[in-house]
Formats: sequence, C-alpha cells, structure tokens
Amino acid sequence: MAITSEMERHQPKLVPWGEKLSQVPWWALIILLMGVLIVYSVFTSATYQDAFLFLIAGVRVTITVSLISFGLALILGLIAGLGRVSKNVIYYTLASLYVEIVRGIPLLVLIIYFAFVVTPLAIQTLNSLGTVLLQDPAFGFLRGLARSLTDLNIQDVDMTIRAIAGLAFGYGAFEAEVFRAGIESIERGQMEAARSLGMSYFQAMRYIILPQAIRRVLPPLGNDFIAMLKDSSLISVLAVRELTHLGKLNRARTFRTFETWNTVAFLYLSMTLLLSLGVKMLERRMAVEE
Repeated sequence: MAITSEMERHQPKLVPWGEKLSQVPWWALIILLMGVLIVYSVFTSATYQDAFLFLIAGVRVTITVSLISFGLALILGLIAGLGRVSKNVIYYTLASLYVEIVRGIPLLVLIIYFAFVVTPLAIQTLNSLGTVLLQDPAFGFLRGLARSLTDLNIQDVDMTIRAIAGLAFGYGAFEAEVFRAGIESIERGQMEAARSLGMSYFQAMRYIILPQAIRRVLPPLGNDFIAMLKDSSLISVLAVRELTHLGKLNRARTFRTFETWNTVAFLYLSMTLLLSLGVKMLERRMAVEE
C-alpha cells in the first residue's frame, strides 16, 4: 500500500479539458488571427496595399512626434515631480498648480490652446523683445539676433512643433505624479542616512533617491508612452501628417472607408502591442532582480 501511494503521489495530475481551455489566452489568439487577416489582405489586395503604402509615412511621423514629446514630458515631469515633494513653498506651489490645472484640462484642448493661443503669444513676446533690443544701444552686439526676433512670424512655427509642445506640456503633468509616487516609495530612512553622511539634499536626491525611484517607475513610464502614442492621433486636428490624418486623407481620395480604417487600426495595434510586450518583459525582469 505504501509503494502504491508513493507511485500515485509522483504521477502527474490530469488537468480537466475545461480548465485547460480556460487558461488559453483567447484574446491574444483572436488579435493574432485579425492581424494575419490584415497582413494577408495587404499582400493580396491592391486596395489594402495602396492604403498601407500611403499610411506608412504617417507611422514614422507618429513615432517621431511621440518620442520627442515624451522626452520633453519626462523633463517637465521630473522637474514638477521634484517640486511636488519639495519643502520649498514656492517650488511646491508652482509644481502643484501646474499639475492640478493641466490634469484637469482635456489633452485635445491643450493641443489646440498651444497651437493657437500660446504660440502666437510667444511670437508676439519675441517680436517685442527684438524691438527693445534694437532700440537700446547697449545691446548693439545683439543686433543680428534682435532683427531675427523682430522678423519672426507665426507662419514660421510649424504645426508639428506646436503639436509636440502641447503633447509634452500635457503629459508632463502626468509624469510628475509618476515621479512623485516613485520618490515617495523610497524609505525615508535612506534620505536621513544620506544627510547624516554629510550629503546635501540635492546630492542625496541625485545619488541615492532618484536612481532607485526612476528604476521603480520605469514600467509606469512605459505604459504612459504607449498612451501618448495613441493620444498622438489627437494632433490630426492640426493637420499634422501623422497616421490618423493620413487615414482621413486616404479615405477622402479613395472613398475606401473600410480598408483605410482597418489598416490604420492595425498599424496602431501593432505598435501598441509590441510596446506592451516590451513593458511586460521589463516588469518581469525587474521582479526577478528584486
């Protein structure tokens, strides 16, 4: 009896078919099947091929705009995030004001506001600065720069630059909260230990706190980049030739609504799924290291 029970204990357990089927990632299989159908259509259908070739330039613009905007948003977010944990009243107030106001305004409104309000005001300010520099003899050595500022026109600022500024300013507020949460997740004792060793607040933040905090917030930052990649479709309202805008143009020139938006959706889904896999791999690696 003892031998029989020992053999039964080492035999692999049979998993019911129902349980096996429930463990299959059906959503991933369905997405894979849809992708295979789109790819097959691109290779076999002249309409899909035409749409794909027309839209591929928009993918490059979408990725470029997203990368630049997210890089600027990280800088803004880090500055504002440090302000959110600062004991300096002025710094904390300005950072909190920026975060609370920007997070309460729709991103589309921010993009339009930057394109048609902030940019013209900035151009007018630079023009006025150039005029002052030209009129003051003390700034004669800056005459060339002053003339350039005076001649600057609103048409000189491309819509892509305005779109990048709006996206970066909007997402900077969200990244500020990510950095704030990462900094506050580090034990207070580490800052106290660094200060007791003679480090200043900024040295302790730079060499002790921030390296650990940034490592912890990498997965959330990756998810935010995916969100920005999708939200970059909003800049189509400024006629920037990114993926969504080219989709509108392709539908208008071919009247092929179904094929055009199928291809647009497939291209967005391909980019976001690849990035999502990268973020999941990063999360697993960090979990194993910890």
